[in-house]
Amino acid sequence: MASLGFLFFFLLPLILLELSSSRSVMAAKTRHFKWDVEYIHWSPDGKESVVMGINGQFPGPTIRAKAGDTVAVHLTNKLHTEGVVIHWHGIRQIGTPWADGTAAISQCAINPGETFLYRFKVDKAGTYFYHGHYGMQRSAGLYGSLIVEVGDGEKEPFHYDGEFNLLLSDWWHKGSHEQEVDLSSNPLRWIGEPQTLLINGRGQYNCSLAAQFSKPPLPQCKLRGGEQYAPQILRVRPNKIYRLRIASTTALASLNLAIGGHKMVVVEADGNYVQPFSVQDMDIYSGESYSILFKTDQDPTKNYWISINVRGREPKTPQGLTLLNYIPNSASKFPTLPPPIAPLWNDYNHSKSFSNKIFALMGSPKPPPQNHRRIILLNTQNKIDGYTKWAINNVSLVLPTTPYLGSIRYGINAFDTKPPPDNFPRDYDVLKQAPNSNSTYGNGVYMLKFNTTIDIILQNANALAKDVSEIHPWHLHGHDFWVLGYGEGKFSEKDVKKFNLKNPPLRNTAVIFPFGWTALRFVTDNPGVWAFHCHIEPHLHMGMGVIFAEGVHLVKKIPKEALACGLTGKMFMSNKHN
Repeated sequence: MASLGFLFFFLLPLILLELSSSRSVMAAKTRHFKWDVEYIHWSPDGKESVVMGINGQFPGPTIRAKAGDTVAVHLTNKLHTEGVVIHWHGIRQIGTPWADGTAAISQCAINPGETFLYRFKVDKAGTYFYHGHYGMQRSAGLYGSLIVEVGDGEKEPFHYDGEFNLLLSDWWHKGSHEQEVDLSSNPLRWIGEPQTLLINGRGQYNCSLAAQFSKPPLPQCKLRGGEQYAPQILRVRPNKIYRLRIASTTALASLNLAIGGHKMVVVEADGNYVQPFSVQDMDIYSGESYSILFKTDQDPTKNYWISINVRGREPKTPQGLTLLNYIPNSASKFPTLPPPIAPLWNDYNHSKSFSNKIFALMGSPKPPPQNHRRIILLNTQNKIDGYTKWAINNVSLVLPTTPYLGSIRYGINAFDTKPPPDNFPRDYDVLKQAPNSNSTYGNGVYMLKFNTTIDIILQNANALAKDVSEIHPWHLHGHDFWVLGYGEGKFSEKDVKKFNLKNPPLRNTAVIFPFGWTALRFVTDNPGVWAFHCHIEPHLHMGMGVIFAEGVHLVKKIPKEALACGLTGKMFMSNKHN
Protein backbone atom coordinates (compact mmCIF):
# COMPACT_ATOMS: atom_id res chain seq x y z
CA MET A 1 0.00 0.00 0.00
CA ALA A 2 1.07 3.58 -0.57
CA SER A 3 2.82 5.07 2.42
CA LEU A 4 2.45 8.36 4.22
CA GLY A 5 5.76 9.23 2.63
CA PHE A 6 3.98 9.30 -0.72
CA LEU A 7 1.47 11.78 0.65
CA PHE A 8 4.28 14.03 1.90
CA PHE A 9 6.14 13.60 -1.41
CA PHE A 10 3.66 15.72 -3.31
CA LEU A 11 2.39 17.75 -0.36
CA LEU A 12 5.83 19.38 -0.17
CA PRO A 13 5.44 21.14 -3.55
CA LEU A 14 2.06 22.42 -2.37
CA ILE A 15 3.75 24.03 0.60
CA LEU A 16 6.56 25.52 -1.45
CA LEU A 17 4.71 26.55 -4.58
CA GLU A 18 2.45 29.59 -4.80
CA LEU A 19 -0.98 29.00 -6.26
CA SER A 20 -0.55 31.73 -8.83
CA SER A 21 2.65 32.13 -10.75
CA SER A 22 3.69 34.73 -13.27
CA ARG A 23 1.72 34.60 -16.48
CA SER A 24 3.43 34.04 -19.76
CA VAL A 25 3.54 36.92 -22.20
CA MET A 26 2.54 34.49 -24.92
CA ALA A 27 -0.90 35.29 -26.31
CA ALA A 28 -3.75 32.88 -25.64
CA LYS A 29 -4.97 30.87 -28.62
CA THR A 30 -8.33 30.36 -30.24
CA ARG A 31 -8.90 26.66 -30.75
CA HIS A 32 -11.35 25.83 -33.54
CA PHE A 33 -13.40 22.65 -33.79
CA LYS A 34 -15.87 21.59 -36.49
CA TRP A 35 -18.43 19.13 -35.20
CA ASP A 36 -21.30 17.24 -36.81
CA VAL A 37 -23.83 15.76 -34.38
CA GLU A 38 -25.69 12.72 -35.68
CA TYR A 39 -27.04 9.32 -34.68
CA ILE A 40 -24.64 6.46 -35.34
CA HIS A 41 -24.59 2.71 -34.79
CA TRP A 42 -22.24 1.82 -31.94
CA SER A 43 -21.56 -0.95 -29.44
CA PRO A 44 -20.82 0.72 -26.10
CA ASP A 45 -21.11 -2.58 -24.21
CA GLY A 46 -21.05 -5.25 -26.93
CA LYS A 47 -24.72 -4.83 -27.83
CA GLU A 48 -25.16 -2.60 -30.86
CA SER A 49 -27.30 0.46 -30.26
CA VAL A 50 -28.07 3.81 -31.84
CA VAL A 51 -26.13 6.51 -30.00
CA MET A 52 -25.58 10.22 -30.49
CA GLY A 53 -22.09 10.74 -31.83
CA ILE A 54 -19.91 13.65 -32.87
CA ASN A 55 -17.91 13.35 -36.10
CA GLY A 56 -18.77 9.66 -36.18
CA GLN A 57 -17.38 8.80 -32.76
CA PHE A 58 -18.66 8.03 -29.26
CA PRO A 59 -17.99 9.54 -26.79
CA GLY A 60 -17.43 12.83 -28.54
CA PRO A 61 -13.91 14.21 -29.16
CA THR A 62 -11.90 15.36 -26.15
CA ILE A 63 -11.24 19.10 -26.15
CA ARG A 64 -7.89 20.14 -24.69
CA ALA A 65 -7.07 23.81 -24.21
CA LYS A 66 -5.06 26.04 -21.89
CA ALA A 67 -6.44 28.51 -19.37
CA GLY A 68 -7.04 31.80 -21.13
CA ASP A 69 -7.70 30.19 -24.51
CA THR A 70 -10.87 30.70 -26.52
CA VAL A 71 -12.73 27.61 -27.70
CA ALA A 72 -14.75 27.93 -30.91
CA VAL A 73 -16.97 24.96 -31.77
CA HIS A 74 -18.81 25.14 -35.09
CA LEU A 75 -21.61 22.69 -34.41
CA THR A 76 -23.83 21.40 -37.21
CA ASN A 77 -27.00 19.50 -36.36
CA LYS A 78 -27.21 16.48 -38.64
CA LEU A 79 -30.07 14.91 -36.72
CA HIS A 80 -33.07 14.60 -39.01
CA THR A 81 -35.97 15.37 -36.71
CA GLU A 82 -34.81 17.09 -33.52
CA GLY A 83 -32.88 20.06 -32.25
CA VAL A 84 -29.68 19.91 -30.23
CA VAL A 85 -27.57 22.01 -27.84
CA ILE A 86 -24.37 21.28 -25.92
CA HIS A 87 -23.63 22.49 -22.40
CA TRP A 88 -19.99 23.07 -21.43
CA HIS A 89 -20.21 21.74 -17.91
CA GLY A 90 -18.17 23.75 -15.39
CA ILE A 91 -17.24 26.55 -17.80
CA ARG A 92 -18.69 29.71 -16.30
CA GLN A 93 -19.29 31.49 -19.63
CA ILE A 94 -18.24 34.87 -18.28
CA GLY A 95 -19.39 37.41 -20.88
CA THR A 96 -20.90 34.72 -23.13
CA PRO A 97 -24.07 33.49 -21.37
CA TRP A 98 -25.69 32.53 -24.71
CA ALA A 99 -22.93 29.92 -25.18
CA ASP A 100 -23.92 27.99 -22.03
CA GLY A 101 -25.79 25.48 -24.17
CA THR A 102 -29.13 25.17 -22.37
CA ALA A 103 -32.17 24.90 -24.62
CA ALA A 104 -34.98 27.36 -23.76
CA ILE A 105 -32.77 28.98 -21.12
CA SER A 106 -29.70 30.46 -22.82
CA GLN A 107 -30.46 29.67 -26.48
CA CYS A 108 -32.83 28.15 -28.96
CA ALA A 109 -32.28 24.54 -29.89
CA ILE A 110 -30.17 24.23 -33.04
CA ASN A 111 -32.53 22.94 -35.72
CA PRO A 112 -31.71 20.09 -38.12
CA GLY A 113 -29.30 21.25 -40.80
CA GLU A 114 -28.34 24.43 -38.93
CA THR A 115 -24.92 25.40 -37.58
CA PHE A 116 -24.32 27.32 -34.35
CA LEU A 117 -21.00 28.77 -33.20
CA TYR A 118 -20.16 28.17 -29.55
CA ARG A 119 -17.38 30.61 -28.78
CA PHE A 120 -16.23 31.04 -25.18
CA LYS A 121 -13.18 31.52 -23.01
CA VAL A 122 -11.85 28.79 -20.72
CA ASP A 123 -10.51 30.96 -17.93
CA LYS A 124 -9.63 28.36 -15.29
CA ALA A 125 -7.56 25.17 -15.45
CA GLY A 126 -9.36 22.00 -14.45
CA THR A 127 -11.21 18.83 -15.38
CA TYR A 128 -14.50 19.45 -17.16
CA PHE A 129 -16.79 17.81 -19.71
CA TYR A 130 -19.62 18.65 -22.10
CA HIS A 131 -22.99 17.07 -22.78
CA GLY A 132 -26.33 17.52 -24.49
CA HIS A 133 -28.85 19.70 -22.65
CA TYR A 134 -31.99 19.23 -24.74
CA GLY A 135 -34.52 16.57 -23.88
CA MET A 136 -32.61 13.52 -22.66
CA GLN A 137 -29.80 13.65 -25.20
CA ARG A 138 -27.19 13.06 -22.49
CA SER A 139 -28.83 9.67 -21.95
CA ALA A 140 -28.46 9.08 -25.69
CA GLY A 141 -24.68 9.43 -25.40
CA LEU A 142 -24.06 13.06 -26.34
CA TYR A 143 -21.05 13.84 -24.15
CA GLY A 144 -17.27 14.11 -24.06
CA SER A 145 -14.33 15.43 -22.04
CA LEU A 146 -13.06 19.00 -21.81
CA ILE A 147 -9.62 19.39 -20.24
CA VAL A 148 -8.20 22.83 -19.45
CA GLU A 149 -4.50 22.82 -18.69
CA VAL A 150 -2.69 25.59 -16.83
CA GLY A 151 -1.62 28.53 -18.98
CA ASP A 152 1.87 28.94 -20.37
CA GLY A 153 4.30 29.93 -17.65
CA GLU A 154 2.08 28.53 -14.87
CA LYS A 155 2.41 25.34 -12.85
CA GLU A 156 0.07 22.98 -11.07
CA PRO A 157 0.55 22.93 -7.28
CA PHE A 158 1.53 19.25 -7.40
CA HIS A 159 3.89 17.00 -9.33
CA TYR A 160 3.04 14.04 -11.55
CA ASP A 161 4.78 12.02 -14.25
CA GLY A 162 1.82 11.14 -16.45
CA GLU A 163 -1.89 11.70 -16.88
CA PHE A 164 -5.03 9.74 -17.73
CA ASN A 165 -8.64 10.77 -18.21
CA LEU A 166 -11.72 8.74 -17.26
CA LEU A 167 -15.20 9.81 -18.34
CA LEU A 168 -17.79 7.73 -16.47
CA SER A 169 -21.35 7.11 -17.69
CA ASP A 170 -24.22 4.66 -17.51
CA TRP A 171 -25.98 2.97 -20.40
CA TRP A 172 -29.47 1.64 -21.18
CA HIS A 173 -30.47 -0.56 -24.08
CA LYS A 174 -33.80 1.26 -24.21
CA GLY A 175 -33.43 4.42 -26.29
CA SER A 176 -33.66 7.90 -24.77
CA HIS A 177 -36.85 8.77 -26.68
CA GLU A 178 -38.63 5.74 -25.26
CA GLN A 179 -37.32 6.65 -21.81
CA GLU A 180 -38.80 10.16 -22.20
CA VAL A 181 -42.19 8.67 -23.08
CA ASP A 182 -41.99 6.30 -20.10
CA LEU A 183 -41.18 9.14 -17.69
CA SER A 184 -43.99 11.28 -19.09
CA SER A 185 -46.64 8.53 -18.89
CA ASN A 186 -49.52 8.14 -16.47
CA PRO A 187 -48.87 5.98 -14.59
CA LEU A 188 -45.13 6.52 -14.57
CA ARG A 189 -43.04 3.85 -16.24
CA TRP A 190 -39.69 4.07 -14.46
CA ILE A 191 -36.67 3.57 -16.72
CA GLY A 192 -35.07 1.07 -14.32
CA GLU A 193 -31.39 0.68 -13.59
CA PRO A 194 -28.79 0.94 -16.38
CA GLN A 195 -27.65 -2.23 -18.08
CA THR A 196 -23.99 -1.22 -18.06
CA LEU A 197 -21.50 1.20 -16.51
CA LEU A 198 -19.15 2.72 -19.07
CA ILE A 199 -15.57 3.94 -18.67
CA ASN A 200 -14.64 6.24 -21.57
CA GLY A 201 -17.71 4.94 -23.37
CA ARG A 202 -16.75 1.27 -23.00
CA GLY A 203 -18.36 -1.45 -20.90
CA GLN A 204 -19.21 -5.12 -21.06
CA TYR A 205 -22.76 -6.51 -21.02
CA ASN A 206 -23.60 -10.06 -19.93
CA CYS A 207 -19.95 -10.88 -19.34
CA SER A 208 -17.19 -9.72 -17.00
CA LEU A 209 -13.48 -9.04 -17.27
CA ALA A 210 -13.26 -10.54 -13.77
CA ALA A 211 -15.63 -13.44 -14.36
CA GLN A 212 -14.04 -15.72 -11.76
CA PHE A 213 -14.92 -13.17 -9.07
CA SER A 214 -18.29 -11.87 -10.34
CA LYS A 215 -21.43 -12.10 -8.23
CA PRO A 216 -23.83 -13.09 -9.66
CA PRO A 217 -21.69 -15.28 -11.91
CA LEU A 218 -21.04 -13.94 -15.40
CA PRO A 219 -19.16 -15.53 -18.30
CA GLN A 220 -15.65 -14.35 -19.11
CA CYS A 221 -15.59 -11.57 -21.70
CA LYS A 222 -13.91 -12.70 -24.90
CA LEU A 223 -12.64 -9.56 -26.55
CA ARG A 224 -10.93 -9.21 -29.88
CA GLY A 225 -8.72 -6.34 -30.90
CA GLY A 226 -10.38 -3.18 -32.14
CA GLU A 227 -13.81 -3.81 -30.67
CA GLN A 228 -15.64 -0.65 -29.60
CA TYR A 229 -16.45 -2.02 -26.16
CA ALA A 230 -12.96 -3.32 -25.34
CA PRO A 231 -11.72 -1.51 -22.22
CA GLN A 232 -9.23 1.32 -22.52
CA ILE A 233 -6.32 0.06 -20.44
CA LEU A 234 -4.19 2.46 -18.38
CA ARG A 235 -0.55 1.59 -19.00
CA VAL A 236 1.86 2.77 -16.31
CA ARG A 237 5.49 2.39 -15.31
CA PRO A 238 6.54 1.39 -11.79
CA ASN A 239 7.40 3.99 -9.15
CA LYS A 240 5.83 6.94 -10.93
CA ILE A 241 3.11 9.38 -9.88
CA TYR A 242 0.10 9.65 -12.19
CA ARG A 243 -2.75 12.11 -12.36
CA LEU A 244 -6.14 10.57 -13.01
CA ARG A 245 -8.81 13.02 -14.17
CA ILE A 246 -12.30 11.67 -13.48
CA ALA A 247 -15.67 13.12 -14.51
CA SER A 248 -19.15 11.62 -14.21
CA THR A 249 -21.75 12.31 -16.86
CA THR A 250 -24.06 9.51 -15.67
CA ALA A 251 -27.76 9.93 -16.32
CA LEU A 252 -28.78 8.25 -13.04
CA ALA A 253 -26.05 6.37 -11.20
CA SER A 254 -23.95 7.66 -8.33
CA LEU A 255 -20.65 5.81 -8.43
CA ASN A 256 -17.79 4.63 -6.25
CA LEU A 257 -14.32 4.34 -7.82
CA ALA A 258 -11.28 2.44 -6.57
CA ILE A 259 -7.91 1.26 -7.87
CA GLY A 260 -7.00 -2.15 -6.48
CA GLY A 261 -4.05 -1.96 -4.07
CA HIS A 262 -3.45 1.76 -4.59
CA LYS A 263 -4.26 4.75 -2.43
CA MET A 264 -5.66 7.80 -4.16
CA VAL A 265 -4.99 11.39 -3.16
CA VAL A 266 -7.67 13.90 -4.17
CA VAL A 267 -6.21 17.23 -5.37
CA GLU A 268 -8.89 18.86 -7.55
CA ALA A 269 -12.69 19.01 -7.51
CA ASP A 270 -14.78 20.64 -10.24
CA GLY A 271 -11.84 22.68 -11.54
CA ASN A 272 -10.73 23.92 -8.11
CA TYR A 273 -7.72 22.83 -6.06
CA VAL A 274 -8.48 21.17 -2.73
CA GLN A 275 -6.40 20.27 0.30
CA PRO A 276 -4.95 16.88 -0.65
CA PHE A 277 -6.38 13.93 1.24
CA SER A 278 -5.87 10.21 0.86
CA VAL A 279 -8.64 7.62 0.30
CA GLN A 280 -8.97 3.96 -0.64
CA ASP A 281 -12.10 4.66 -2.70
CA MET A 282 -14.16 7.71 -3.64
CA ASP A 283 -17.76 8.54 -4.41
CA ILE A 284 -18.49 10.58 -7.52
CA TYR A 285 -21.95 11.88 -8.37
CA SER A 286 -23.35 12.87 -11.73
CA GLY A 287 -21.93 16.26 -12.73
CA GLU A 288 -18.84 16.07 -10.53
CA SER A 289 -15.22 15.95 -11.63
CA TYR A 290 -12.00 15.25 -9.73
CA SER A 291 -8.28 14.82 -10.14
CA ILE A 292 -6.50 12.25 -8.03
CA LEU A 293 -2.83 11.29 -7.79
CA PHE A 294 -1.65 7.73 -7.29
CA LYS A 295 1.78 6.19 -7.11
CA THR A 296 2.64 2.95 -8.90
CA ASP A 297 4.35 1.46 -5.86
CA GLN A 298 2.79 -2.01 -5.90
CA ASP A 299 4.25 -5.31 -7.13
CA PRO A 300 5.40 -4.43 -10.68
CA THR A 301 4.93 -8.02 -11.91
CA LYS A 302 1.16 -7.70 -11.53
CA ASN A 303 -1.72 -5.74 -13.02
CA TYR A 304 -4.56 -4.20 -11.00
CA TRP A 305 -8.29 -3.53 -11.35
CA ILE A 306 -9.87 -0.12 -11.68
CA SER A 307 -13.52 -0.48 -10.70
CA ILE A 308 -16.70 1.58 -10.54
CA ASN A 309 -19.82 0.50 -8.64
CA VAL A 310 -23.30 1.94 -8.12
CA ARG A 311 -23.92 3.94 -4.93
CA GLY A 312 -27.13 5.21 -3.37
CA ARG A 313 -29.39 2.82 -5.31
CA GLU A 314 -29.69 -0.93 -4.83
CA PRO A 315 -27.17 -2.15 -7.42
CA LYS A 316 -28.68 -4.09 -10.29
CA THR A 317 -25.93 -3.09 -12.68
CA PRO A 318 -22.61 -5.01 -12.73
CA GLN A 319 -19.50 -3.04 -11.82
CA GLY A 320 -17.51 -1.39 -14.56
CA LEU A 321 -13.90 -2.49 -14.91
CA THR A 322 -10.68 -1.70 -16.66
CA LEU A 323 -7.03 -2.51 -16.01
CA LEU A 324 -4.07 -0.68 -14.56
CA ASN A 325 -1.33 -2.34 -16.60
CA TYR A 326 2.20 -2.18 -15.18
CA ILE A 327 4.66 -2.08 -18.11
CA PRO A 328 6.18 -4.43 -19.34
CA ASN A 329 3.46 -6.88 -18.20
CA SER A 330 1.05 -8.07 -20.85
CA ALA A 331 -2.26 -6.22 -20.84
CA SER A 332 -3.98 -9.60 -21.12
CA LYS A 333 -2.63 -10.62 -17.72
CA PHE A 334 -5.59 -10.31 -15.38
CA PRO A 335 -5.08 -9.49 -11.69
CA THR A 336 -5.00 -12.45 -9.34
CA LEU A 337 -7.07 -10.65 -6.70
CA PRO A 338 -10.77 -9.73 -7.08
CA PRO A 339 -11.73 -6.14 -7.91
CA PRO A 340 -12.04 -3.77 -4.93
CA ILE A 341 -15.10 -4.43 -2.78
CA ALA A 342 -17.39 -1.39 -2.91
CA PRO A 343 -19.04 0.02 0.22
CA LEU A 344 -22.64 -1.07 0.73
CA TRP A 345 -24.86 0.91 -1.64
CA ASN A 346 -26.76 2.53 1.25
CA ASP A 347 -23.77 3.18 3.54
CA TYR A 348 -24.37 6.92 3.50
CA ASN A 349 -21.98 7.48 6.40
CA HIS A 350 -19.17 6.35 4.10
CA SER A 351 -20.37 8.81 1.43
CA LYS A 352 -20.71 11.67 3.90
CA SER A 353 -17.24 10.95 5.29
CA PHE A 354 -15.77 11.47 1.82
CA SER A 355 -17.69 14.70 1.17
CA ASN A 356 -16.70 16.09 4.57
CA LYS A 357 -13.00 15.66 3.77
CA ILE A 358 -13.08 18.14 0.88
CA PHE A 359 -11.66 21.58 1.78
CA ALA A 360 -10.32 24.37 -0.38
CA LEU A 361 -6.57 24.59 -0.83
CA MET A 362 -4.90 27.34 1.19
CA GLY A 363 -4.97 30.56 -0.82
CA SER A 364 -8.28 29.80 -2.54
CA PRO A 365 -10.98 32.48 -2.62
CA LYS A 366 -13.05 32.63 0.57
CA PRO A 367 -16.79 33.26 0.72
CA PRO A 368 -18.22 36.60 1.80
CA PRO A 369 -18.95 36.45 5.55
CA GLN A 370 -22.64 37.31 5.18
CA ASN A 371 -25.40 36.68 2.67
CA HIS A 372 -27.87 39.20 1.26
CA ARG A 373 -30.57 36.63 0.52
CA ARG A 374 -31.34 33.05 1.46
CA ILE A 375 -33.37 30.73 -0.74
CA ILE A 376 -34.43 27.36 0.67
CA LEU A 377 -35.29 24.78 -1.99
CA LEU A 378 -37.39 21.81 -0.87
CA ASN A 379 -36.92 18.76 -3.11
CA THR A 380 -40.10 16.64 -3.27
CA GLN A 381 -41.72 14.02 -5.46
CA ASN A 382 -45.26 14.93 -6.37
CA LYS A 383 -48.33 14.27 -8.49
CA ILE A 384 -49.80 16.64 -11.07
CA ASP A 385 -53.06 15.42 -12.65
CA GLY A 386 -51.94 11.88 -11.86
CA TYR A 387 -48.48 12.29 -13.44
CA THR A 388 -45.42 11.68 -11.24
CA LYS A 389 -43.15 14.74 -11.11
CA TRP A 390 -40.36 16.25 -9.05
CA ALA A 391 -40.90 19.71 -7.65
CA ILE A 392 -39.00 22.49 -5.89
CA ASN A 393 -41.03 24.36 -3.28
CA ASN A 394 -44.05 22.65 -4.84
CA VAL A 395 -43.30 23.94 -8.38
CA SER A 396 -42.32 21.50 -11.13
CA LEU A 397 -40.21 23.24 -13.77
CA VAL A 398 -41.40 23.44 -17.35
CA LEU A 399 -39.44 25.53 -19.84
CA PRO A 400 -40.88 28.24 -22.12
CA THR A 401 -40.63 28.15 -25.92
CA THR A 402 -38.62 31.39 -26.06
CA PRO A 403 -35.32 31.28 -24.12
CA TYR A 404 -35.22 33.21 -20.86
CA LEU A 405 -31.99 35.05 -21.69
CA GLY A 406 -33.32 36.96 -24.71
CA SER A 407 -36.81 37.17 -23.25
CA ILE A 408 -35.59 38.98 -20.11
CA ARG A 409 -32.99 41.07 -21.93
CA TYR A 410 -35.50 42.47 -24.42
CA GLY A 411 -38.61 42.53 -22.22
CA ILE A 412 -40.51 39.76 -24.02
CA ASN A 413 -43.22 38.26 -21.82
CA ALA A 414 -42.55 34.60 -22.58
CA PHE A 415 -42.78 33.13 -19.06
CA ASP A 416 -44.59 33.53 -15.76
CA THR A 417 -43.43 36.79 -14.19
CA LYS A 418 -44.57 35.71 -10.74
CA PRO A 419 -41.42 34.66 -8.87
CA PRO A 420 -41.20 31.18 -7.33
CA PRO A 421 -41.25 30.93 -3.51
CA ASP A 422 -38.03 31.43 -1.49
CA ASN A 423 -39.06 28.85 1.09
CA PHE A 424 -41.61 26.19 2.00
CA PRO A 425 -44.16 26.03 4.84
CA ARG A 426 -42.49 25.87 8.26
CA ASP A 427 -44.70 23.00 9.42
CA TYR A 428 -43.69 20.71 6.53
CA ASP A 429 -42.22 17.47 7.90
CA VAL A 430 -39.36 16.42 5.61
CA LEU A 431 -39.15 12.99 7.26
CA LYS A 432 -42.69 11.90 6.38
CA GLN A 433 -44.84 11.51 3.32
CA ALA A 434 -46.56 14.74 2.39
CA PRO A 435 -50.22 14.84 3.49
CA ASN A 436 -50.97 16.42 0.10
CA SER A 437 -48.72 15.25 -2.73
CA ASN A 438 -50.25 17.50 -5.39
CA SER A 439 -48.04 20.07 -7.07
CA THR A 440 -48.19 22.55 -9.93
CA TYR A 441 -46.21 23.41 -13.05
CA GLY A 442 -44.29 26.68 -13.35
CA ASN A 443 -41.61 28.48 -15.33
CA GLY A 444 -41.02 31.52 -13.13
CA VAL A 445 -37.53 32.88 -12.47
CA TYR A 446 -35.62 33.79 -9.34
CA MET A 447 -34.55 37.37 -10.10
CA LEU A 448 -31.30 37.92 -8.18
CA LYS A 449 -29.88 41.36 -7.51
CA PHE A 450 -26.53 41.78 -9.26
CA ASN A 451 -23.31 41.57 -7.21
CA THR A 452 -24.96 40.20 -4.09
CA THR A 453 -24.30 37.11 -2.00
CA ILE A 454 -26.90 34.34 -2.19
CA ASP A 455 -27.24 31.36 0.13
CA ILE A 456 -29.02 28.29 -1.20
CA ILE A 457 -30.23 25.62 1.21
CA LEU A 458 -31.01 22.39 -0.62
CA GLN A 459 -33.48 20.53 1.56
CA ASN A 460 -34.18 16.86 0.87
CA ALA A 461 -37.46 15.25 1.90
CA ASN A 462 -39.44 12.03 1.79
CA ALA A 463 -40.52 11.01 -1.70
CA LEU A 464 -43.97 9.62 -2.53
CA ALA A 465 -43.18 6.22 -1.04
CA LYS A 466 -42.80 5.86 2.71
CA ASP A 467 -39.27 6.09 4.16
CA VAL A 468 -37.75 6.86 0.75
CA SER A 469 -35.44 9.81 0.10
CA GLU A 470 -32.97 9.85 -2.77
CA ILE A 471 -29.54 11.29 -3.46
CA HIS A 472 -29.69 14.42 -5.64
CA PRO A 473 -26.54 16.01 -7.12
CA TRP A 474 -27.29 19.66 -7.94
CA HIS A 475 -25.37 21.59 -10.61
CA LEU A 476 -25.23 25.39 -10.99
CA HIS A 477 -24.54 26.93 -14.38
CA GLY A 478 -22.51 30.13 -14.73
CA HIS A 479 -20.91 29.93 -11.29
CA ASP A 480 -18.87 28.07 -8.77
CA PHE A 481 -20.30 28.06 -5.26
CA TRP A 482 -18.88 27.45 -1.81
CA VAL A 483 -20.21 24.35 -0.06
CA LEU A 484 -20.71 25.64 3.49
CA GLY A 485 -21.87 22.37 5.01
CA TYR A 486 -24.18 19.38 5.20
CA GLY A 487 -26.70 18.40 7.83
CA GLU A 488 -29.30 15.84 8.86
CA GLY A 489 -33.04 16.36 8.89
CA LYS A 490 -34.68 19.74 8.52
CA PHE A 491 -32.50 22.84 8.24
CA SER A 492 -32.98 25.44 10.98
CA GLU A 493 -31.44 28.77 11.93
CA LYS A 494 -29.19 27.13 14.52
CA ASP A 495 -27.46 25.23 11.69
CA VAL A 496 -25.96 28.48 10.40
CA LYS A 497 -23.44 28.31 13.25
CA LYS A 498 -22.07 25.10 11.71
CA PHE A 499 -21.24 26.74 8.36
CA ASN A 500 -17.62 26.46 7.29
CA LEU A 501 -16.53 29.96 6.29
CA LYS A 502 -12.81 29.25 6.76
CA ASN A 503 -11.98 26.89 3.89
CA PRO A 504 -15.16 25.65 2.16
CA PRO A 505 -14.53 24.04 -1.22
CA LEU A 506 -15.52 25.78 -4.43
CA ARG A 507 -17.66 23.47 -6.56
CA ASN A 508 -20.19 23.62 -9.37
CA THR A 509 -21.99 20.43 -8.29
CA ALA A 510 -22.98 19.33 -4.78
CA VAL A 511 -24.99 16.45 -3.40
CA ILE A 512 -27.87 16.42 -0.93
CA PHE A 513 -28.11 13.19 0.99
CA PRO A 514 -31.38 11.43 1.87
CA PHE A 515 -33.40 13.31 4.51
CA GLY A 516 -30.67 15.96 4.79
CA TRP A 517 -29.66 19.45 3.68
CA THR A 518 -26.71 21.10 1.93
CA ALA A 519 -25.81 24.80 2.23
CA LEU A 520 -24.24 26.70 -0.69
CA ARG A 521 -23.12 30.32 -1.17
CA PHE A 522 -22.32 32.20 -4.38
CA VAL A 523 -21.99 35.75 -5.64
CA THR A 524 -24.20 37.03 -8.48
CA ASP A 525 -21.34 38.48 -10.50
CA ASN A 526 -21.96 36.86 -13.90
CA PRO A 527 -24.70 38.53 -15.99
CA GLY A 528 -27.00 35.96 -17.53
CA VAL A 529 -29.75 33.43 -16.94
CA TRP A 530 -28.52 30.24 -15.33
CA ALA A 531 -30.04 26.84 -14.71
CA PHE A 532 -29.71 25.22 -11.27
CA HIS A 533 -30.95 21.66 -11.28
CA CYS A 534 -30.59 18.07 -10.23
CA HIS A 535 -28.06 16.49 -12.61
CA ILE A 536 -29.89 13.18 -12.70
CA GLU A 537 -31.36 13.21 -16.20
CA PRO A 538 -34.79 11.70 -15.41
CA HIS A 539 -35.22 14.02 -12.41
CA LEU A 540 -34.58 17.14 -14.50
CA HIS A 541 -36.90 15.80 -17.19
CA MET A 542 -39.56 15.44 -14.48
CA GLY A 543 -39.20 19.05 -13.30
CA MET A 544 -36.39 19.13 -10.72
CA GLY A 545 -34.77 22.50 -11.34
CA VAL A 546 -35.00 26.28 -11.00
CA ILE A 547 -33.83 29.30 -12.99
CA PHE A 548 -31.67 32.18 -11.71
CA ALA A 549 -31.35 35.52 -13.53
CA GLU A 550 -28.84 38.23 -12.64
CA GLY A 551 -27.59 41.41 -14.32
CA VAL A 552 -29.29 40.49 -17.60
CA HIS A 553 -29.47 44.18 -18.58
CA LEU A 554 -25.67 44.10 -18.85
CA VAL A 555 -25.67 41.30 -21.46
CA LYS A 556 -24.82 42.46 -24.98
CA LYS A 557 -24.80 40.99 -28.47
CA ILE A 558 -27.03 37.96 -27.99
CA PRO A 559 -26.85 36.08 -31.32
CA LYS A 560 -30.20 36.11 -33.12
CA GLU A 561 -30.02 32.31 -33.43
CA ALA A 562 -30.20 32.14 -29.62
CA LEU A 563 -33.44 34.14 -29.52
CA ALA A 564 -35.58 33.54 -32.62
CA CYS A 565 -37.65 30.57 -31.45
CA GLY A 566 -41.04 30.31 -29.85
CA LEU A 567 -43.86 32.56 -31.01
CA THR A 568 -42.78 35.57 -28.95
CA GLY A 569 -39.14 35.24 -29.99
CA LYS A 570 -40.03 35.01 -33.68
CA MET A 571 -42.38 37.99 -33.42
CA PHE A 572 -39.71 40.05 -31.68
CA MET A 573 -37.09 39.26 -34.30
CA SER A 574 -39.59 39.97 -37.08
CA ASN A 575 -40.49 43.38 -35.63
CA LYS A 576 -36.83 44.17 -34.97
CA HIS A 577 -35.95 43.74 -38.63
CA ASN A 578 -39.05 45.42 -40.09
